[in-house]
Amino acid sequence: MPEDVQMNDSEPHPAAPPPAAAPAAAAPALSTLHHLKEIASVIEAGSLSKEVRRISRAVRLTVALRRRLAARDVSTFLAFALPASSEAYARLTALVPKEDDTEMDVDAAAPTTQISIKHGLPEIEIFCYLLVLIFLIDQKKYDEAKACATASIARLKNLNRRTVDVLASRLYFYYSYVYELTNSLAEIRGNLLALHRMATLHHDELGQETLLNLLLRNYLHYNLYDQAEKLRSKAPRFEAHSNQQFCRYLFYLGKIRTIQLEYTDAKESLLQAARKAPTTARGFRIQCNKWAIIVRLLLGEIPERTVFMQKGMKKALTPYFELTNAVRVGDLELFRAVADKFASTFSADRTRNLIVRLRHNVIRTGLRNISISYSRISLADIAKKLRLDSENPVADAESIVAKAIRDGAIDATIDHANGWMVSKETGDVYSTNEPQIAFNSRIAFCLNMHNEAVKAMRFPPNSHKEKESAEKRRERLQQEEELAKHMAEEDDDDF
Repeated sequence: MPEDVQMNDSEPHPAAPPPAAAPAAAAPALSTLHHLKEIASVIEAGSLSKEVRRISRAVRLTVALRRRLAARDVSTFLAFALPASSEAYARLTALVPKEDDTEMDVDAAAPTTQISIKHGLPEIEIFCYLLVLIFLIDQKKYDEAKACATASIARLKNLNRRTVDVLASRLYFYYSYVYELTNSLAEIRGNLLALHRMATLHHDELGQETLLNLLLRNYLHYNLYDQAEKLRSKAPRFEAHSNQQFCRYLFYLGKIRTIQLEYTDAKESLLQAARKAPTTARGFRIQCNKWAIIVRLLLGEIPERTVFMQKGMKKALTPYFELTNAVRVGDLELFRAVADKFASTFSADRTRNLIVRLRHNVIRTGLRNISISYSRISLADIAKKLRLDSENPVADAESIVAKAIRDGAIDATIDHANGWMVSKETGDVYSTNEPQIAFNSRIAFCLNMHNEAVKAMRFPPNSHKEKESAEKRRERLQQEEELAKHMAEEDDDDF
């Protein structure tokens, strides 16, 4: 050891790294409070320059910071951001629980430069409401969270600033979320409708799409599908501003279309929602896939095995995999066994009523398999193979066969005199228009995806007229790095 020390001291060049490395290793990470102050300064800059993108950046930074929030950090930040004599400060500090000094987040790592903001900005006040509301929800203090949410909504009704719209949309979401957690969504339906009307009058498009989704969720929570469709059809239409809100809208639209027996449109909406959702939103994508599987089965399609083997979804989709297997085989007994086995799961997913509709599809699939296997078979044997348990199975089998022939599910005829079903020879599918129809649908899908990708590309205004300075370029690159860093956490929180 003495020789090592002497060797390091004797050489001038290696002596420099240890002092430089020591502060880097010893310097603690920036405190949560300091990060909150930096977010407040970003909001202040966005408010004064009227740049909405800065407010969006502050929301992303807050979402990444929420897991580290402590009561003392929130209380100290409120004292920093709000005037002590303001009504908002008195209300919010009363809602934040007190903590012991032993859990203090020491601000020793903060730089020597002090951060100061301008008091009285509505954006800072609304951000304080949002911060306290998120903290109370994470702490499972739902009564205090409801009081905070109600107060924040009352304050928002007196504001009409485009820089507040991003913060307001987040407040709307958590306002509905906390009432959903306490199973009292019906209480705020009138308030949500009033807020949606206010957002429409203020031309707040982000608030409109957020509130529209919250209202649809509110109606669907109580199975009010007709009212949800009336609201959706009469709501103003505009280009989507948030990918998360657009995914939610497609999911709710798919559920409404499914209940209304419009399975083709429902399938398109649900599959599009599952594709557009971020990979981190696993729970949302699982729900989309569950409904999409049911809709495809109702359409007479059999989903591919890869749908059930997606990463992180295999266990959640197991009941639907067994259900799909029963429909594919056309075994009515197996279908009943699966429906009874996973009855609680289907009830929790609110798909039990749709599965009842699948009984006819199971019978039709079994009948199709029979028509392919037999050129002629008696109706009594059909009833036995389909395992019909009615009082007059032969008559039921005859009506089922007749309806399948009328719908074009099978190509056969009924010999009523002898009680037979006579199947016709299967022709060459390539001599029909089916390949052309399938090819046309794939081309239309690719063209629609291309058009959506082009519409999703966004460019800063007047970027072709003015050259970007070095400072603006450095700031833009920094924001892009932060956006990429926090995107996964933001998407996970949103869904």
